[in-house]
Formats: sequence, structure tokens, C-alpha cells
Amino acid sequence: MTTSPLEVLLIGANGTLGRAVLTALRERGHQVVTASRKDADVPVDITDPGSIRAMYDAVAERYGEVDAVASAAGSVPWRPLAELTTEDVRGGLEGKAVSQIELVRQGAARLPAHASYTLITGVLAREPLLTGSVASLVNGAVEAFVRAAAIELPGRQRINAVSPTVFTESLDVYGDTFAGFDAVPVARAANAYVKSIEGHRTGQVFRVE
Repeated sequence: MTTSPLEVLLIGANGTLGRAVLTALRERGHQVVTASRKDADVPVDITDPGSIRAMYDAVAERYGEVDAVASAAGSVPWRPLAELTTEDVRGGLEGKAVSQIELVRQGAARLPAHASYTLITGVLAREPLLTGSVASLVNGAVEAFVRAAAIELPGRQRINAVSPTVFTESLDVYGDTFAGFDAVPVARAANAYVKSIEGHRTGQVFRVE
């Protein structure tokens, strides 16, 4: 362990990426509080601002001060452009962009001056695919927000994003969609979260590819 143990709030610890981040952080000696819709220390629906507020309240009451918030959660629809509805676009923005922005917006007033936020985007921000226009839109929006928020967060609070390509562990599900892409082990993306949380950089998008 090269840094003092931190109290990390991890949203979305049940997915492929979330489980890897949880393992990496605990192996580094950090205390991790998990938050998700189910099977977590604290329940949360990140598409609901009231649920995020209740999550922060519960974490503060049960676990005390949080040093870092890490998000490995977010969903977007995959549909051909010609079939997309306004609801699809709004759903994608709510599911991955607005929800993560809300984590930061509410956290900024609650977390200590040294706290950090690590959000999740993805390779489609720079490598578009068929049926992935909403994912490209949302990932790009989150990355733009990270760069902008870095100059406005209070105190010494920091914010970064992790932007991975497809994971080796997910090729059986998404391999055809990402044909020709070089897959990476999910542990590499988890290490990018460690870099963001333990490091000192802000406003960065850590590409994992």
C-alpha cells in the first residue's frame, strides 16, 4: 500500500467492471462501501436524484466521511439511428450522463475538500459503432463534463473518467459488436480507477485500450 487507506463509495459494484474495481481497491487496503439497486451496502437508483440524496445520507450516517466516489454504473440503448426514439435518447442521457453528473453535483457539497470522483465512459466516445450513436453521445458528454467540472469543483476536489474498450471477459456477449477491436482484461480498467483515486490528476480521461 503506497497511500493511506481511503473510504471509497463505489456505485455499481455488481457488474463485470464494478467487481474488478472492488477487488482492486480492497487489495490496495481501501475501505469500500458499495451502492447499487440491489445486493449492496446501500441501495441507490442513480437515475433518481432523490435516491442519490438518500444514498449520501445513509453513507454519512453509517460509514462517516467519504474520500472518493467511483462510478461503474450506467446504461444506454443500442438501436439503429433510424429506429431511435426521443425516449431512447433521453433514457441514455439519464442512464449514464445525467445520473453520473448528479453524483458529482450532490457530492460536491457533501464531500471533503480532498475528495475525488471517478466516472465511467467508454471507447464509443472516439470509436463509433453501428447502433451505438446514443452511447457515443453519452460517453462524449460525460468526458466533456469531467473536463469542465475539474475547474469548478470546490476546494481540492478532483474528477476524472475511465474510458475502456471492450473487456476480454465480455467478448462472449459483445465480441461481434466490437469486431476488430483489441479487447483488454477488465483488471486494466480497474487499475485506471486506482490511478484516479490514489493520484493527483484532475480533468483527465484515462483511456484503457
